[in-house]
This record gives sequence, structure tokens and C-alpha cells, in this order.
Amino acid sequence: MRNVLGIILGGGQGKRLYPLTKYRSKPAVPLGGKYRLIDIPVSNCINSRIDKIFVLTQFNSASLNRHVNFAFKLDLFREGFVDILAAEQTVENTDWFQGTADAVRKNMRHFRRYRPTHYLILAGDHIYRMDYQKMLEHHLEHNADVTVAVTPVIRRKVSEFGILKVNSECRITEFVEKPKDDEVIESLRCPGKILRTYGVTSREKCFLASMGIYLFKNKMMEEALANQSLTDFGSQIIPQLIKKARIFGYPFSDYWEDIGTIDAFYRANLNLVSANPPFDFFAEGHSIYTNPRFLPGSKVHGGQMTDSILTEGCTVKNASITRSIVGLRSIINDRAVIEDSYLMGADYIQTEAEFEEDLKLGIPHIGVGKNSRIVKAIIDKNARIGQDVKIGPHAPEENFSGPGYMVKNGITVVEKDAVIAEGMVI
Repeated sequence: MRNVLGIILGGGQGKRLYPLTKYRSKPAVPLGGKYRLIDIPVSNCINSRIDKIFVLTQFNSASLNRHVNFAFKLDLFREGFVDILAAEQTVENTDWFQGTADAVRKNMRHFRRYRPTHYLILAGDHIYRMDYQKMLEHHLEHNADVTVAVTPVIRRKVSEFGILKVNSECRITEFVEKPKDDEVIESLRCPGKILRTYGVTSREKCFLASMGIYLFKNKMMEEALANQSLTDFGSQIIPQLIKKARIFGYPFSDYWEDIGTIDAFYRANLNLVSANPPFDFFAEGHSIYTNPRFLPGSKVHGGQMTDSILTEGCTVKNASITRSIVGLRSIINDRAVIEDSYLMGADYIQTEAEFEEDLKLGIPHIGVGKNSRIVKAIIDKNARIGQDVKIGPHAPEENFSGPGYMVKNGITVVEKDAVIAEGMVI
């Protein structure tokens, strides 16, 4: 029986997802109205019968800790767990994580006690559904030291990923992290014959990108991390190991999205509202799990809703909602218009005493006020949008910021707990 340890990397400061990462780590960013990004890799592990899971974090880990502790309490009569390991300073290590490999290296003393045969390294900010047991089977069939999950990408996406070349046996022969030089990029173009063996028929997707998912033999992980100067899997360790170890690619051509930027995050969420979304949170036998909140059903008092998602605990009063996601506990008041937007909702439902306090302070209640219009925006949790507010739309090239909000590539992001005063135009 293989003993696979799942290790989910919480990532760095999440600068490209800022301001969504102002108060939380990347894996804790709300997704699809009721989930968190961390729910994806944890659920994939559980559904793949990998039940010893560590999440490594360094920045803003409080909300992630809280979510994981509530959402993933595995059966008391099993040995499985989902555990958070925050960066720590010890006698041996006085620095913070310097990269993905360094994060794993600094926690090996926690991992070794479980005597894993394999380490499965995962990212905490991707949307996809994968059976890791199939990846393990591929790894064992090829007697691989390391297996890298790969997915086909188009030419203009190449500079965003680690790009690799494989031979006819799927063995990786070359790996370049985020190549920029045109000659180097062209040298990494994958032959059509090999792509077809991966099940890729699109002529546009002619490069193979690393998905940031690595399966290591225990011995190979120990050997790879022995060199203290190597701190990153993609840019350093994998290219080094290609020269001396058996490194194979595991083909994956289903939906996969790297949620590294505001633009990618916005598109991935809005894709969910379509009739046949590229990714669905429910799939028989492979569901995505999250924190059960026991909220009441949502109430809708008039208005219109088209091609949208309405989660639990919401109140919508005579509003128009189109191609949008309305997150947990959202309050949308009379004649408000929501289009092409993601409202994350609220962490709590306000009490009468809190309503009275808001009136004394002269601030709007949590939610969207009367006659407000929100187009092409992400509204973070607990935001207070006053009456007659106008937010968006903006052209894709627009980038600016103000108190409580930022516009990035034309997408308006209202920060968590922000107050947008009555009549304000963004």
C-alpha cells in the first residue's frame, strides 16, 4: 500500500491577487460564492483517497486556519487529517520560506514521522478536478523518480508557466521556467505526434506547461532538498533533476485554471454561471467540499435574476441580477442592478443593534444599497455599498485606486470591510 502525503503550498504574499489577499492568504480567497480556493486541492486529495494532508502557509494565515479547522474534520476513527503548518523560526531555521521547495524542506521534520513512500506537492490557487491515484499509477508504471502534471497551453500563455519538452515515453527532457526568449520558446514547441498521444487535438495548444503538481518518491525528495541553495521546485529543482533522475510528465487535458491574477480569478468565477460551465462544483463521486454553515434558504422579494448563482442566507429585494454570483449572507436592496459581478457576501448577518449603530455612525449597512448599480466588479466580504452608488464598467486598460477599492485591468475590486458612501461613482 502506497503511503502518499499531500502537501498544499499556500503561496507567497499573493501580490497579483491584491487586494483580495490584503487580509487573507491566497488559498483562503472565497470562490464561487461559498467555497475557498483551498477546498479544491483538499477535496481532490480526499476523493483520491489521500487523507494525510498538510497546508503550508506564511502570510495572513488566520482565516485559512479557521476555515480548514471547521471544514475538514476527518473521521475520528481514521488516521487522516488536514493540518496547517505556518512558517516558523527554529534553532535550525531562522528564516521564512524562500520558495516552494524551501517551504517543504523546512517542514520535513513534520513529514518524516508518517514515513511516506511518496510526496504529492500541490498548489493552493488552482481550479481543476483530478484523481491523483491515476497520476500515481502513471508514476509507478514508468518507474519515475518524479512525475510532473502537465497541461497543453497556447503560445501567448507560455511565458506564464514552466514549459517542458517530453519524448515519446513522456519522459521530460527539458524544462524552462516562464521562458521569454522567442528562440527558447520555439525550441520548446511540442511535436504534434507527441501531443496526440496526450489526447491533444487542438493545433493552437502546442506547448506543455507544468501545473505545479509534483509527485516525488520519498528518497528523491530527500535527495532534491539536500542542496540548501535550491529553493524552488519549478525554476531550480526540476531542471536540476532532469539531468540525473527519471522525471516524467503526466498528461492532463481537462479544465485547469491558475488563479494567479485578478483577471483570471474574475473570469473563472463568472464562468461558473453559464449553463454548461467548464468547471462544476458538483460531480458524482468527486464533489468539492467546504465548511457546512447551516444557513437558511435565500429570500427573493421581486426583481429579476438571469444566469446567476444565489447562495444561502441571502436577501434580495426587487433587484436585477444578471450573469453574477451572489455570495453567502448577501443583502441586495430595492432597485439595485448587479451585472457581470461577483459579490462575496458577508461573514455574519447584522443584528438590529448593529443597524442602529450604523445609523449613528452615518455609514451604510453591509450589502448593496437602494438604486445602486454594480457592473464588472468583485465585491469582497462585509463591504458596505451605499444608496445610489455607481461602480463600473471600465475599459480593460484602466488601472487606478481609491479609498477602499482598486480597478485592475478594468475590473473593480471593492476591498473587504470597505465603505462606499452614498452617491459615490467609481
